[in-house]
Amino acid sequence: MEKITLTVKGMTCMGCVRSVKNVLEPIPGVAGVDVTLENGQVSIDFDPAKSSVEQFTHAINDAGYEVAG
Repeated sequence: MEKITLTVKGMTCMGCVRSVKNVLEPIPGVAGVDVTLENGQVSIDFDPAKSSVEQFTHAINDAGYEVAG
């Protein structure tokens, strides 16, 4: 397992937090998602053999948010 933390722009409420979790959790290989609204951080525990940062970024962008950097 690996862990990555992404900064996500555009999250303003707990509904946004749920939306981000809901698009990331079904991705194969994702073991856990922790979203902190205050600083816009999303921590993802995942199996790099089954999923990738590119998949996470694409899913977050498709949900209407922006991954910084």
